[in-house]
Amino acid sequence: MSGAGEAGVRTVVWFRRDLRVEDNPALAAAARSAGEVVPAYVWAPEEDGPYYPGRVSRWWLSQSLKHLDASLRRLGAGRLVTRRSADAVVALLDLVRSTGATHLFFNHLYDPLSLVRDHRVKELLTAEGITVQSFNSDLLYEPWEVLDDDSCPFTMFAPFWNRCLCMPDPAAPLLPPKRINSGDLSKCPMDELIFEDESERGSNALLARAWSPGWQNADKALTAFLNGPLIDYSVNRKKADSTSTSLLSPYLHFGELSVRKVFHQVRMKQLMWSNEGNHAGEESCTLFLRSIGLREYSRYLTFNHPLSHEKPLLSHLRFFPWVVNEVYFKVWRQGRTGYPLVDAGMRELWATGWLHDRIRVVVSSFFVKVLQLPWRWGMKYFWDTLLDADLESDALGWQYISGSLPDGRELDRIDNPQFEGYKFDPHGEYVRRWLPELARLPTEWIHHPWDAPESVLQAAGVELGSNYPRPIVELDAANSRLQDALSEMWELEAASRAAMENGMEEGLGDSSDGPPIDFPQELQMEVDRQPVRHATQTPMTVGRRREDQMVPSMTSSFVRAETELTADFGNISEDSRPEVPSNMHLQPRTEREETVDGGTGNAVRMDGNHQQHNLQNNTRRVLGVAPSVSEASSSWTGREGGVVPVWSPPAASGHSDPYAADEADISSRNYLDRHPQSHTMMNWSQLSQSL
Repeated sequence: MSGAGEAGVRTVVWFRRDLRVEDNPALAAAARSAGEVVPAYVWAPEEDGPYYPGRVSRWWLSQSLKHLDASLRRLGAGRLVTRRSADAVVALLDLVRSTGATHLFFNHLYDPLSLVRDHRVKELLTAEGITVQSFNSDLLYEPWEVLDDDSCPFTMFAPFWNRCLCMPDPAAPLLPPKRINSGDLSKCPMDELIFEDESERGSNALLARAWSPGWQNADKALTAFLNGPLIDYSVNRKKADSTSTSLLSPYLHFGELSVRKVFHQVRMKQLMWSNEGNHAGEESCTLFLRSIGLREYSRYLTFNHPLSHEKPLLSHLRFFPWVVNEVYFKVWRQGRTGYPLVDAGMRELWATGWLHDRIRVVVSSFFVKVLQLPWRWGMKYFWDTLLDADLESDALGWQYISGSLPDGRELDRIDNPQFEGYKFDPHGEYVRRWLPELARLPTEWIHHPWDAPESVLQAAGVELGSNYPRPIVELDAANSRLQDALSEMWELEAASRAAMENGMEEGLGDSSDGPPIDFPQELQMEVDRQPVRHATQTPMTVGRRREDQMVPSMTSSFVRAETELTADFGNISEDSRPEVPSNMHLQPRTEREETVDGGTGNAVRMDGNHQQHNLQNNTRRVLGVAPSVSEASSSWTGREGGVVPVWSPPAASGHSDPYAADEADISSRNYLDRHPQSHTMMNWSQLSQSL
């Protein structure tokens, strides 16, 4: 290390998503020096723009920082210096100046904003005469180390992971430092970081019943998994009605757990079981390591294609006519689609901030293929609500589901939630846990109550359209509309390609010039007592809102939380910082109310009479909607540490993997056979001209 052993060396260690003292290369390098160490954390969430951390992520972060601070104090490093700023680079520069530091150490991140931020840090602090060093703490191999035979990045997961497995094993994890020298920080200003407000504390208290953030707790969770569920992982990993997966992803996201430690310890188990002839255990290790490989690949993909969280990586997907329907989006979020497995998953997500990876695939596939909503909306909602919300992994998962990857799922195949239910929840226990209104239904009908005889429904206390909604979309109608949308996509893509070949429209084949569809301004989870409206109906625009992912307070009696349906979504403000590429947004194409302008694929909003006329002309193009859900109020009750919505009829008066991370293999069938000329991986240029 430059400056190691020199008198007067003081090093600032910048913590981010590496909140541990074990196997932390930046902290270890600073501890090996003869100087003083200043551990620091800068909270600047505004820099993330629309990806401001959700409530559950902020809760986890606050607990993890407390745990890290206590660990650093035990090592003699003193307190963790915290700063609140709108610009992390400015805050770091001020911290270095105020402490008289001569070095800055930090560990790599690979999302686009972090890449730009890290470049600024090195540039500005080097100009100040500060020695800046960065390290790999988040991956087995750096993205630039894994290349194909032509020294190019891989574009599919299987060859990428095979190459990783053929490379020398990553270095063994580092032990925690025995001692960290700390200087006098009494004059170093420190900001109090506030991660929750009063309205969020009740909901956050529920999370502590099920989760224990912190790097030492992460180590305990890893040990419990290795000595328990791992051996049967290959058999039980698809069971949504039991704890059969590792539950390590939040620890990995926040860097409380070293991926190198996970890799080496699972490898040791695999070798042991292989020597014992335990082929099931050996296969379990292979499949679990593959899920680690998918996490690696998500960062690899983001590093090589920095706009993968906004743009489809296959150029033809820019022409897919996504349905911008905020009513459907709201019903999906609330778990009121009428498909039990989907609804159970969405209610679990709201109440607990967690979803089994099988259920993540089910709800996201329904979102993309049945409702045909923009995949980035679903990705953003996952970001806002998941404990393990991870931009790189979420982008990979949603690109995979939407057919945007060369080795992704086929966009033209709809997964039937009924069949998926009996596959992943064969006894209906998962649905009964999160949809108590269906708890008395026999297993025979639990995943398709609309087919149950009326006598069975009455005996179970289920009244479709009242205390449980009918399916919002019939699958046959959704499949027909999906095929129409795909035909439209290929027609637009062919027209664009022909225009390029004729020299009439330059550059239309590059999806990088197509701005993404705007996020709705607010993705909060509210309880809505309004019936589901048909796609051609205009949603109401006046109403009340709940804050993002707020769970109603638990009381001795059921508390009704009612809001009106609202759709006054606006545009996300753009990030004006020149280092980060500005987000260019389309106006939403609400239920196909927009036309293609000049053959360029750019949507043009129509309003007023034009919008109404166009909606009437496109009635055959909207999703088939079953009879609307009758007006219903909602009650709430605690169940297994979470809060479970219970839907009840109104009063008579009228008031009131990812990429599936553990799949045996990625689906090999894709569009290449039919349209080989259109399925090219976009070669994204640098993140911005400023880089």
